[in-house]
Amino acid sequence: MKRYCLALDLKNDPALIAEYEAYHRAVWPEILDSIRGAGVEACEIYRAGNRMFMIMEVGPDFSFERKAAMDAANAKVQEWETLMWKYQEAIPVAKPGEKWVMMDKVFSL
Repeated sequence: MKRYCLALDLKNDPALIAEYEAYHRAVWPEILDSIRGAGVEACEIYRAGNRMFMIMEVGPDFSFERKAAMDAANAKVQEWETLMWKYQEAIPVAKPGEKWVMMDKVFSL
């Protein structure tokens, strides 16, 4: 199993952060189905202040390109992503249009 770690910021507004976390306590079933269908076997998001870290463990059939194509063809995923962007903002090192940014591993024990 391969693991990816990604980072994204939330808008630094306690009310928006609370709303964002409320959505993630009850993620729409279609979104969970889409994530699993793309080959993501486990996914966790952690928050420190307004910075978020996502850890994804994926199966052998997963690719970011395939997931992006599946997401683009799924109206419910597009609705979710549009809604989530109300709460999210790119981290300073993100490329234009990039949301979650892949992190580089710098240590392993």
